[in-house]
Amino acid sequence: MTRKFDFEMPKSLTEIVASRLRQAIVDGEFALGEMISEDTLAALFGVSRTPVRDALTLLQNTGLVEIRPKRGSFVFQPSEDDMRAICDFRVMLEVQAARCAHRHDREGVVKALQAGLDEMQAAIDADDDVRYGHADSAFHLTLFLHSGNSYLHDAYDLVAGKIAALRTAMSRQFADAREVSLNEHRAVMNFVDQGDFAGLEGLLRVHIDRTVDAYRLAVDSGRIGTPVRTPRLQRIQPTPTS
Repeated sequence: MTRKFDFEMPKSLTEIVASRLRQAIVDGEFALGEMISEDTLAALFGVSRTPVRDALTLLQNTGLVEIRPKRGSFVFQPSEDDMRAICDFRVMLEVQAARCAHRHDREGVVKALQAGLDEMQAAIDADDDVRYGHADSAFHLTLFLHSGNSYLHDAYDLVAGKIAALRTAMSRQFADAREVSLNEHRAVMNFVDQGDFAGLEGLLRVHIDRTVDAYRLAVDSGRIGTPVRTPRLQRIQPTPTS
């Protein structure tokens, strides 16, 4: 009898650097369009430039980083056309994910969406823009986690990092509209619960398309080029082996 043991392989240094840098971009520690210095990152992480360079290549494959020959590496910064394409993609995917989640696990997805709403309310009460952005991202991801369709989840994952980073970058732009946002998310949950996907698509079209207008305002006001948070990158501790 052949036995199979499942275990998690330790992450490589490149994967650790990529994961931490991805989170830093999503959390707004780097501004959209900002240049990322390999030397600075290597010093902050306490590693050589090789895993940093490889990590930047990994993040370029997800669209979060743009590597320009002879110029350096930069955080992505979409054009208005890119924003519209991302929004269209999101609406199509999220409506389909909601259909699948309603059919596959209606009770579970509604419960998870309610938990997401509670976290969004807590973020509003704490006046924490970044926490609200995290809760917003988790709320929408819930549809895919309960869809029972890994291909839908993988498709969404192609743009999830960009969407999360854009939310954080525009968090100050949305600060006065968080209550409106929360009410719209509550309506999303109700549509999913009722299986009203025509109503859901109409709401998501308004809810998501508003991002384009907010992005334009943020660019015009110069807020997009400013980090939301002070970088908090820390040195990477060696992974213990046994």
